[in-house]
Amino acid sequence: MLVINRLKFWILGLFLIFYLFGVIILSAISLHSFKPSTNLQSKSLANQDKLSLLPKPHHILKKTAIYDYTAGGFRPILKRSKIQWCSDLKYLPIDPAMGQQKPIALVSFPGSGNTWLRYLLQQATGYYTGSIYRDYGLLKNGFPAESIVDTTVLAVKTHEWGSNARNMFSKAVLLVRAPDKSIQAEFNRQSGGHIGFASPDRYKRSKGKYWQQFVNDNLRGWQQLNLDWLHNFTGPLHVMFYEKLVEDTETSLKAVINFLGVYVPGKKFDCAIQRKEGIYRRRKRVLNFDPFSVEMRVRIKEAQDRVYQEIYKTKLVEER
Repeated sequence: MLVINRLKFWILGLFLIFYLFGVIILSAISLHSFKPSTNLQSKSLANQDKLSLLPKPHHILKKTAIYDYTAGGFRPILKRSKIQWCSDLKYLPIDPAMGQQKPIALVSFPGSGNTWLRYLLQQATGYYTGSIYRDYGLLKNGFPAESIVDTTVLAVKTHEWGSNARNMFSKAVLLVRAPDKSIQAEFNRQSGGHIGFASPDRYKRSKGKYWQQFVNDNLRGWQQLNLDWLHNFTGPLHVMFYEKLVEDTETSLKAVINFLGVYVPGKKFDCAIQRKEGIYRRRKRVLNFDPFSVEMRVRIKEAQDRVYQEIYKTKLVEER
């Protein structure tokens, strides 16, 4: 009987030892599986350190526009750029004798092809273009001077209007695109990134009320921005149409480069034209329905006619 009791005691003891050993093993596995998050955190810190080495903006801007076009929607951080540049990109040299000068604006309503034009300019000239925004997706993919707002960059992207926005610049390129196309492109960007698309369901969100409000707000903004820069900017202004840039890229690009006052060798320009598509032109995608109602189309045409008439009236498509 005593032997049996001792045997039971040893069996129980062995059971407890194996149990404790199993708990320790499981705990060790759990702790090991948790380590990747620590690695991710250290990688995140490392990335922040890398970003701190990037050029810092010379001006810190506070956006005061009605619409925040840098936020909202799906803005993916794309994989590191695989763009083949015609030449190594660099900053413009600064002549101290010229004193402090204002940069040149590359202004457009969102969805008008501003990023694509920046890409073409960088390909042709070999100089960085800047922006008053800090879009990390662009910063990591071909536009390392994102957020630089001074004369070390060829031109500075802006979607703003009003005196504060205009007074920052000495000259301006106004890129104009038909309002329905630019509004839909901006809707795609907010839904699918710089080169993505909005799904058909996005147009039907809240029984179509969200899309209707989006069109109303952005049509008003499209008209305000273009007319403000057209009438109120006091410096030299060059107006170009996105549709013409697509149709005749060579002529339109030459015109804007001449306006910017930059010399581009023929071989480099030809290279830019050969690589004009790049990765920042959204491919065409045809919906099986028209997202714009008849009423929307009427208001869009009225706004477009009003703005285009003012452009042709002042003959600013060439240069002022």
